[in-house]
Amino acid sequence: MRLRQAALATTLALGMTGCAAMPAASQAATYKTGVGDNNPAMFASPAYKALKTRITRFIAPYNLVTTPADLATFRQWLAGANADHVQPLIAFYHSRVHGTKLPSIATYTTDIKKFMKDFPSIKNYTPWNEENRGNVTISGGASYDSPSAKLSAEYYVALKKVCKGCTIVGADVLDGSNPKPTITYIRQFQADVKKLHSSLPTIWGLHNYSDTNRFRDAGTKDVLAAVKGQVWLTETGGLVNFGGAFPYSLTRANKAVAYMFKLAKSNKRITRLYIYNWFGEPSTARFDAGLVDQTGTVPRPAYFTVLKQLTGL
Repeated sequence: MRLRQAALATTLALGMTGCAAMPAASQAATYKTGVGDNNPAMFASPAYKALKTRITRFIAPYNLVTTPADLATFRQWLAGANADHVQPLIAFYHSRVHGTKLPSIATYTTDIKKFMKDFPSIKNYTPWNEENRGNVTISGGASYDSPSAKLSAEYYVALKKVCKGCTIVGADVLDGSNPKPTITYIRQFQADVKKLHSSLPTIWGLHNYSDTNRFRDAGTKDVLAAVKGQVWLTETGGLVNFGGAFPYSLTRANKAVAYMFKLAKSNKRITRLYIYNWFGEPSTARFDAGLVDQTGTVPRPAYFTVLKQLTGL
């Protein structure tokens, strides 16, 4: 442990001074890399700063501005991102107050207008996070449905109208062990956008956890074939723990992160990669993909793979 801590201290010091040469793999990369996490403490971490990333992602309740607790957390998060000169991508999602209810187009439009009025400097948005996720059970036994392809298309068009000149990700979809339902959802979304007399997105979002952690590329290739333009891997990473399919393993997660970079490099249309997430969870948690432990003080093996990829250290 002492040797690892000494090595980390040296690594971070070199990272801050920029003494290391970039590896050939990093020089050849055609995509930007960032880390997404809603915890503002990430930005203060020396280990995070050593990565020298310039993009990040926040999952925001669509009505964040009207919820004081959420608004306070986000202001702190944004202050950290701005201090580190990191560009945010905001992905709107369910309300934490009315989590089981999808907003109408009128409500959605009103609330995102308030958000943009309060934060005019933010120009990168996703209309809805993981639109095709399906029914999800939350704490207390309540559940919510993800929007249909039609409703997702309406959210996309509404966001385009509200935020002219912004960079807007189109359908932001989750892959799966079987990618066919994802492709079906994308096709329906495209048809519904056309019915609304709007142009199709030029940027698409994909959470390719299944490919990354099963060491395959089928779902990623299928999505690339189904859309035109850029594909941003808006959420992906090595699963330390996820239900029964991926029991707790730091070693497997590290291998998955290494493969994640290979997937990102596999196609020049993949132009951004957002690793999720920074902070880990206890070993009993259902989902954990953190690059550091739950305290934020101990980097995991996957962190060093990311550090080497991004800085050569």
